[in-house]
Amino acid sequence: MKRRVLFALLGAVLLTATAIGYSVFTAREHPVAQATDALSLAAGPRILFRSTASDSEGRLAMVAKAAPGGPRQVSALSCLRVYAAGGTGACLRQDGALATFQVAILDRAMTVVKAIPLVGVPNRTRVSADGRLVAWTVFVAGDSYNNGRFSTRAGLIDLRSQDMVDSLEFLSVTLDGRPYTAADLNFWGVTFAADDNHFYATMSTAGHRYLVAGDIAAKSVRTIAENVECPSLSADGRRIAFKSAIDGDPAKGWRLSVLDLASGTRTALAETRSVDDQPAWLDQNTIGYAVPRGTGDSDVWAVPADGSGGPRLLIPHAESPAALG
Repeated sequence: MKRRVLFALLGAVLLTATAIGYSVFTAREHPVAQATDALSLAAGPRILFRSTASDSEGRLAMVAKAAPGGPRQVSALSCLRVYAAGGTGACLRQDGALATFQVAILDRAMTVVKAIPLVGVPNRTRVSADGRLVAWTVFVAGDSYNNGRFSTRAGLIDLRSQDMVDSLEFLSVTLDGRPYTAADLNFWGVTFAADDNHFYATMSTAGHRYLVAGDIAAKSVRTIAENVECPSLSADGRRIAFKSAIDGDPAKGWRLSVLDLASGTRTALAETRSVDDQPAWLDQNTIGYAVPRGTGDSDVWAVPADGSGGPRLLIPHAESPAALG
């Protein structure tokens, strides 16, 4: 098995502490933030997200799905990235005062019930529909083949059995139908199927990015499409929302699309701005994603999953959305 020396990226991520009292700006641009300790990850018509508003930056928040631009309830819990499903939450956050990080597992009451140390800077996370599986992606530096540039690591845990895959790079890889090994394998952007065994993710090697289908029990992944990044599986398991590099070149930006797994048909979505995010299914017909509006600030937008219509601002000053029902 190949050996690698991993180094956590230097420097700390500074999380802004927020006062209990919240300021009121305009209702359209900055809805009233209501501090509460009663937030729940139980299924319901709400959207969980990470606030980027100045009065609650970094904190987890919720809005009513029917009024996403309206008043938000804000938790005391701060995260760099968040996702939730099936009454389980995953909060990627700084580990105390040290320049290290962890994935904090949240129960239905948003209480931290488990913390898993991470080697690297958090980037993506996902939870299976029933809350049993949690996945994460981090940036790392120090891989000898990468000349000091960032690499990625993706891992996952089964919360029922406590079995964990520290890195998908330890799984056997089949590329275009043939066994494949390489020193430059990178994985990111995991999304789970409903059976708590299969998953999808992005794999890169030799300058190419692939959509891979993974099997946890078999400890294997296989490529099924090229130029698919940050996949997100629909609730019916038939479609994957993703970002794809324009002309296959990430330097040109990314375009949001949806892949039909049965036919292989790709549908470009109506959002034409470059979106560097793992999209989220807000319902069977709607894709949510973050678009930066400035340093440290962003908005959650939504667009139809069938390529029709156009993008609309959903939640101002927000990112990392997860529909709870």
